Amino acid sequence: MMLKSLLKPCHVRLSTRCWQKQGKHVWLQAHYQPACTESKSCRLYCRPRINRIATSCAVAEHPTNVAEELPELTDQRMSWRGRSIGCGDINETHIGQRVTVCGWVHRHRGLGGVVFCDIRDSSGLIQVVSQPSYPAHPYMEKIRSEYVVRIEGNLRARKDPNKKIPTGMVELEADAVTILNAVTSKLPFLPAEDSTQLSEEVRLKHRVLDLRRQQMATNLKLRHKVIRTIRNFLDAQNFLEVETPVLGRATPEGARDFLVPSRLQEGHFYALPQSPQVWKQLLCCSGVDRYYQIAPCFRDEDTRGDRQPSFTQMDLEMTFADQDVIMKLTEDLMRTVFKEVMGVQLPETFPRMTYAHAMDRYGCDKPDVRYQPHMRDVTDMVRDGTVRLFEGAIAAGGIVKALRIPNGKAISNARIKTKGDVANEASEAGLRGLVQIRVEAGGAAQAAKAITDGLSGQQIEDVMTACEAQEGDLLLFAAGNESTVNRGLDRVRQYIAKQLNLADPKQHALLWITDFPMFEWNEEEQRHQALHHPFTAPNQQQSGQNGADLTQSKALAYDLVYNGVEVGGKSQPPCAIRLYVVMAV
Repeated sequence: MMLKSLLKPCHVRLSTRCWQKQGKHVWLQAHYQPACTESKSCRLYCRPRINRIATSCAVAEHPTNVAEELPELTDQRMSWRGRSIGCGDINETHIGQRVTVCGWVHRHRGLGGVVFCDIRDSSGLIQVVSQPSYPAHPYMEKIRSEYVVRIEGNLRARKDPNKKIPTGMVELEADAVTILNAVTSKLPFLPAEDSTQLSEEVRLKHRVLDLRRQQMATNLKLRHKVIRTIRNFLDAQNFLEVETPVLGRATPEGARDFLVPSRLQEGHFYALPQSPQVWKQLLCCSGVDRYYQIAPCFRDEDTRGDRQPSFTQMDLEMTFADQDVIMKLTEDLMRTVFKEVMGVQLPETFPRMTYAHAMDRYGCDKPDVRYQPHMRDVTDMVRDGTVRLFEGAIAAGGIVKALRIPNGKAISNARIKTKGDVANEASEAGLRGLVQIRVEAGGAAQAAKAITDGLSGQQIEDVMTACEAQEGDLLLFAAGNESTVNRGLDRVRQYIAKQLNLADPKQHALLWITDFPMFEWNEEEQRHQALHHPFTAPNQQQSGQNGADLTQSKALAYDLVYNGVEVGGKSQPPCAIRLYVVMAV
């Protein structure tokens, strides 16, 4: 049977340069590929037969070596030369050597006939130069940013070294250039350009380009190094890594579950895990006393700046260990990761702060302690005043808090008044408004007439003393129920710190938040609910003996906070029956 008779409209010829030679057909497997996929018979019958007969025809009709008879086809279609070294692996020791690099054109520039371009791959980038006299110069003039190319040439020392990059002492003279993939349409953005103004929607839509950016490549490498260091550390501590199931039954863990319908059991669903909570407790009860996992987790909840529907967490569990042992292990792990990955030496022990102190001074349970603006409860100091905002809040059982902003001159009055950016931050957090007092030279207070008339001079002085106010400071006051005031001033504090660059990006502030309350009151549902989560035991030393009122108990739970972000949390398992009874009441 002749091969040509098998060809149908669903097949296309890739090349026709050598399809007939001396009156005989020369069929090579590389010449044909399916052009359609809707025909099952095409995929299962035609294509395999073409492959088999192509090989037999080449052997039967041409006993001589086909590759020798068709060198041009073999060279371009059936072989490909790779790189000899990574772009970022080149250094001064390679000067004078002939190398081949492959990668993307990072930047391209022509200067009076001389063409320069930077070639980028995962290892780094190297500068390539081409003179008009070079054979490959026409190709160097043709390429543009984000072309994929292979360049071969000799390495030489640069006349103008660039010490900002590892390969800045050498450059590659382009003798041979092959364009592997050209850019045929305008790109929405270039990875080499500053992309700080790009919206997240554009970046996610064009994710391939986004991942080519240096920052994204650095993030991926950093994540890899962190996970590798964690595994090495825990392996040395005799921890066992266990991969737990992804499909299981729904468990009450605070957020909504993602559900996956079961094909085999109609009307039933699997739940994707919010965390390996049930699985790890099963492992511990079975004798795996030191377990960990780099676990994928899924939560069907509104996205936040630090939370997505799908995320990865390191899950760790120990048995027969108290709070101090777990904290010590966690601190050793964090010190090891920071030292080996970032070269940063952390302190031997991390500071500890109670939940009550964090809420009182910072208004949240994950404070960023790199900058100093603190809150102060001044309810008792202004209780006898006649400021309307303060009077109404105190009469309703609320509080009044003050936030001190150093160098408050950087925040104008217009930004604090209605429709100002600072006022908008407070309003979005639920506050009715902000009251301000500025500290002038000699400690004099400058404020609106309603404030100076509503508070006595002694009250204003007491407030400034309590807030440790100094010349040039700005005091912002908020009034309302405690949770709203804390949430609002915390948001204002973080916003102003970002605007004034108060946080040192090179500083690494870690601390433990301890003594969480067991429960908080849910006004909408008129019942108690777990503040941390329901898998937490009460602190017997602070809550009394069995039978004590658990609604006032402190939890055996503690969080690790890094620069204002909760990066870890631990709790000890509870007597579940009593806890669920309390939450049901």
